Amino acid sequence: MSDPTFFPRPKPATVADVCSWTGASVGDDRAAYVVLEGVAPLDTAGPGDLTFLDNKKYIDRLATTRASACLVHSRFADKVPEGVVAIVAVDPYRAFATVVGKLYPAALRLEGAYGEPDGIAAGAHVHPTARLEPGVTVEPGAVIGARAEIGTGTVIGANAVIGHDVRIGRNCHVAANVTLIHALLGNRVIIHSGTRVGQDGFGFAMGPKGHLKVPQIGRVVIQDDVEIGANSTIDRGANRDTVIGEGSKIDNLVQIAHNVVVGRHCVIVSHAGVSGSTVLGDFVVLAGQAGVTGHLEIGAGAQIGAQAGVMENVPPGARIVGSPAKPIREFAREIATLKKLARRDGGSDRTED
Repeated sequence: MSDPTFFPRPKPATVADVCSWTGASVGDDRAAYVVLEGVAPLDTAGPGDLTFLDNKKYIDRLATTRASACLVHSRFADKVPEGVVAIVAVDPYRAFATVVGKLYPAALRLEGAYGEPDGIAAGAHVHPTARLEPGVTVEPGAVIGARAEIGTGTVIGANAVIGHDVRIGRNCHVAANVTLIHALLGNRVIIHSGTRVGQDGFGFAMGPKGHLKVPQIGRVVIQDDVEIGANSTIDRGANRDTVIGEGSKIDNLVQIAHNVVVGRHCVIVSHAGVSGSTVLGDFVVLAGQAGVTGHLEIGAGAQIGAQAGVMENVPPGARIVGSPAKPIREFAREIATLKKLARRDGGSDRTED
């Protein structure tokens, strides 16, 4: 349930609207005229709400929901209780996300501290050589460096720092306290609060007399439709660019090292880290706290499990877990073997003197 203080109540929609937006269907044409005034989870939804089910572990909550309508897969449609409209969708979660975006469009775009965009604030510092297209918002305390270029519809949050010669595309949102240096951003990029982009990579030539700093002379290139969560860090390249591919989504507290190339539409979950010069193919998933060492290739579509420690190249489409990481079936066999050994030994914790 949304708080109208932050997200105003939407205009009512009908089940027919939901079907039109999502390609879903209902069995009874009369149900198309049921009015929906909001969205909510299964267990808190009430009359007038739309809810959804995409995980069978919540099937018990479906039986008791008080929602007016529920987005479900066809295999669960007969479980929807009487009085609740079953809206059948191929992917209920994606359909629900589409509906929420239609009802609450403001939630798809970060808001600044001052709410609606309002030009360049009196407390902002914009270098006279910076080039801002009409329709750019710069909030108080933000700093725009020399020769920076920012496209129309972009919002620069309070106290953000945009370094010299940085280029930011159109309809982007750079939230409060973000730092962008040595970076090029495409269109519709979202960067959440506290993230740092373009700082030195961690490069040192180690030796017996100390560690010589390696100059980092590359850039960070962030392509269209990328979203980066709060307090993440993306280092600029040492001698070539660090690249975040189109449509990729990076969670909070993620570290991307110098020279890393992240492919298109990758997902990197919080506390994951990718070491220098590693290449991720398109649609790779790194789960929470996964760590990838440097100079590796992670094939397109590979899925890396939570807390995995990846030390070798990963073939396309592979699913690996554990530390050191290995294919999920191999990992499962090893765990099963360990359990058998433990049972054979009686599970005792004997120690020898």
